[in-house]
Amino acid sequence: MKKAADFTLTENRRLTDRFSLLTLKGDIPADVQPGQFVQVRVDNSKTTFLRRPISINEADPATGTLRLLIRRAGDGTNALCDLEPGAVVNMLLPLGNGFTVPADKSTRILLVGGGVGVAPMMMLGRVLKDNGLQPEFLIGARTAGELLLIDEFRKIGTVHTATDDGTSGEKGFAHQHSVLACAGRWDKVCCCGPAPMMKGVAAAARSIGADCEVSLENMMACGLGACLCCVEKTVAGNVCVCTYGPVFNVKELTW
Repeated sequence: MKKAADFTLTENRRLTDRFSLLTLKGDIPADVQPGQFVQVRVDNSKTTFLRRPISINEADPATGTLRLLIRRAGDGTNALCDLEPGAVVNMLLPLGNGFTVPADKSTRILLVGGGVGVAPMMMLGRVLKDNGLQPEFLIGARTAGELLLIDEFRKIGTVHTATDDGTSGEKGFAHQHSVLACAGRWDKVCCCGPAPMMKGVAAAARSIGADCEVSLENMMACGLGACLCCVEKTVAGNVCVCTYGPVFNVKELTW
């Protein structure tokens, strides 16, 4: 059940000059799912009037611990990345619909994340592992220094990397990685990242006969389906990403 709640920032871990990992404490609904997001109110920016949609990186209702991976992209996200421990952050959560967790524990599943799109893959990987599956990860970035949370991903499963400049893993974009081109290796692929990357991953998954889910990052304002900022064209017509998604099976999209 979604609700508005105050959280207290306990740690602001600056991963790079562009990315920060915020750890917060508060009351997390028990039905939170990997792939859902929050709408964060920005109180310390005079130019930011709307809440900012942020993917949930980790959420543990038992301990009340919530993590958000944030990329500096404007005044609102800059203000969030500059918060100090002790700050109170109000947010709406959990919003949207998340990834599907396969019931079949033998499902071979690859989780693909690019840039800040790696955020939902952490919680998804942990939930899959807790449910008896063995996910693998493909993480992409511009350069090795921007491969985020790699050590944490390795605690969950095997990690493959791709960088634009070849400084880690295979050189090139994530959707071009050889691990994604292995016919018969994967039953399911889950992805979040820049739209061109997700479309490339969807095409690669289709070519090897794997099911594919993607988490769209359309621009949002309200997060509740009222403003119609995030409308996406699907085979069944136009829908709001914030309420129908953000996770879609690619068969639903017009890609």
